[in-house]
Amino acid sequence: MVISISYAIAIIGLVLIPGVDDKGNTYYFSLFDAFYFVTYTATTIGFGELPYAFTHYQKIWVTISIYLTVLGWFYGIGTLVTLLQDKLFINELALARFKRDVQNIKENFVIILGYNDTTSAIIQKMIDNKMRVVVIEQDQQKADHLMLEGFVPHVPVLVADVHKASSLEDAGIKSMYCKGIISLFHDNVLNLRVTLASKILNPHITIAVKATTVEESENLLDAGANIVENPFSIISYQVQMAINAPSLFKLENWLYQIDTLESKTFSIPNEDIVICGYGRLGITLCRMLDKNGIEPTVIEKNPSLCFEAKYDGIKNVIEGSAEDKHILDLAKIKDTKVIIIATNDDTTNLSIASTVKKMNKETIILARENELSDFSIFFSSKIDYIFIPSQILIHKTTNALVNPLSDRMMRLLTKKDEEWGQQLLYRLVKKIHHNPMTFELEINKDEAIEVYNYLKNSGKSLTIKTLCLSRRNRAQLNNVVPMLIVRENEEFLLPAFDFELRLEDKILFACDENAKNDIEYIANNVYEFHYIVTGVEKRTFKKFISREEK
Repeated sequence: MVISISYAIAIIGLVLIPGVDDKGNTYYFSLFDAFYFVTYTATTIGFGELPYAFTHYQKIWVTISIYLTVLGWFYGIGTLVTLLQDKLFINELALARFKRDVQNIKENFVIILGYNDTTSAIIQKMIDNKMRVVVIEQDQQKADHLMLEGFVPHVPVLVADVHKASSLEDAGIKSMYCKGIISLFHDNVLNLRVTLASKILNPHITIAVKATTVEESENLLDAGANIVENPFSIISYQVQMAINAPSLFKLENWLYQIDTLESKTFSIPNEDIVICGYGRLGITLCRMLDKNGIEPTVIEKNPSLCFEAKYDGIKNVIEGSAEDKHILDLAKIKDTKVIIIATNDDTTNLSIASTVKKMNKETIILARENELSDFSIFFSSKIDYIFIPSQILIHKTTNALVNPLSDRMMRLLTKKDEEWGQQLLYRLVKKIHHNPMTFELEINKDEAIEVYNYLKNSGKSLTIKTLCLSRRNRAQLNNVVPMLIVRENEEFLLPAFDFELRLEDKILFACDENAKNDIEYIANNVYEFHYIVTGVEKRTFKKFISREEK
């Protein structure tokens, strides 16, 4: 405004003050000429007195204008520099850019609250599964680190308080493309606040949160969270499967894409188990073992936790550090078949594992790893099995949002026994191969238009076998095993090929790449679908038009 006002005064003065041309006649500057002269004079370029020599009055006014406009420029530039250094202004510019980036996302995306090693891995897995991501992070340094990661496609990041409703709105929680929000904070109160705020802002959004106790899980579910992941409960289930049904444990790792079906089956004897650490993980493991009729020995150096363990009914509690050989001798480590190292300190866990190996090489060692960055150290230690809570959160959260049927399949596995798991393993390997892929399909207009139209308009039934036939020879079945069908609130595990499909059915297949391609073609290509259903190839015919008709 200062620059504009100073220019306006200088220009108006030049227009009003009369001048004299080379013939002695009076002339006046036009607005354009006056603007042109002030422009090059105010910036101190200077082209002389144009178009004619100035009168004394014009020279006086020009002198005044020079000081007026130059001072105006100095003030304007100084103010602009100050403004560009103002944090509030910079934050507003960043917020405007962030909102614009979010508004330009025209595909499904999820909002992730907080940035760390765990959420970084989740971002990459989401991107690999064709899901866009938006991040809210309170720490500027962490946000800068995210930007330096260079995720493709671009991941917009907002530096703001994650628990504020305004931050969630800015991140696009009300957008039709926003499919979920992920909150994996250690603070249960913060996760609860996020859940409540998110459900108010968008009741239809899927909310995935972290919990570390059964009570926290129940509170979050009551608040409206759709996916509540407790890494310690998951580890407990995995140990239970390794004891009672190793084949189910292998199936779960395959669904997580951690191992193939040809990997070695990991099993744990159901006796002589020692647990080091009676924290949240240790408590969860002891409760699980108690339900399975197994009495573990607990080693804990914290006296109050030892008292709590005894109060919980654990008979064999040893107070002391499991790094001490004397304490391990008291736990009869030389006769122990399994030791689960469950403390929240990686250095302690590695030290205990090293000591146990020296005392009894036959003991199966399961260890908890707390930091993802320590994986190479744990792996080099040749521990029999490593539990990584952060890695579990990555797999479970991503699977629940991107592959919801696989997640439901894993929940159903926990209700089955070893014999059932062995039969399914045998069927998958024999029908497909040692590393089948999973593929999810919903009978709707977007994912299976031909099947949808046929079921809706023909009045005829259609079985799941239709989708499993080969496009090259409909008399042959592809390498497919239907794993699960979800119909509203009903779940049909391992449905037969004669299972009749309905609109909105959600199907999980285990198959190879060729079968996946065939399923997609049959479900969406009118010619391939017609051939599979009728056995006759559908052809197109051109109508020949005579010259008279033309």
